[in-house]
Amino acid sequence: MVAILDIETPHGPARAHLTKVRGATGAVVLGHGAGGGVGAPDLVIAAEVAQAQKLSVALVEQPYRVAGRRSPAPAAQLDAAWIAVVEHLKAKALKGLPLVCGGRSAGARVACRTSTETGAVGVLCLAFPLHPPGRPEATRQDELDAVTVPVLVVQGASDPFGMPPPGPSRSVVTVKGNHSLRSDRDAIRTAVTDWLSEIL
Repeated sequence: MVAILDIETPHGPARAHLTKVRGATGAVVLGHGAGGGVGAPDLVIAAEVAQAQKLSVALVEQPYRVAGRRSPAPAAQLDAAWIAVVEHLKAKALKGLPLVCGGRSAGARVACRTSTETGAVGVLCLAFPLHPPGRPEATRQDELDAVTVPVLVVQGASDPFGMPPPGPSRSVVTVKGNHSLRSDRDAIRTAVTDWLSEIL
C-alpha cells in the first residue's frame, strides 16, 4: 500500500510515495532524475529490492516536478527541498530507522551532496552523471568523494555521462546499457540486493 504524502519544503511542496513495511529494519529514500519521475525502471527495481529486504521505501518527487515543471531547479534548491523531506520522514513515518538515501542521475547527486545533513548510513547512486556527455573535464567526482558513508554506484557500461571509479568506501557495479539503465534489470536487482544486505 503506497501512501502519498505532500511535504512542505522551502521551495514548495514535495511529494513522497511511501511504502511502509511491517517490522521494517531500515528505510530507503530515493529521488528521481532531472527530467524523469519516480516511475523510472531502476528506481522501481531498487524499491522492490528494498521492500523484499524488510525496508520501508519513499520515492520522492522534487517540488519542481510536483508543480508540473520539466526543468530542474538549481542545485541549492534541490538540496534544501531534499533535506526538508528527509527530516520530515525521519521525524514521522520513518522515525528511528537507519536510512539509505539515493536516487538516479541528478537524484543521486543530491543524495551525495546532502548525505551528512540527512544522516544517511549509505548512498545508492543509480546512473551517477560523472560529467556532462563529451565533457570529462567538467567532472563531479568531488560530490562522490565527499560522501563519508558507504556508496554503491550502478552504472551502464556505455553511459555517456562517464564511469565513476571505485573508492575506499565506494563500490561501482557496471551493467549492460547506457544512462537509462533499462538493459539489464536482473543485474541491477542483484547489485542493489547484495549491497543493501551489507549496509542494513
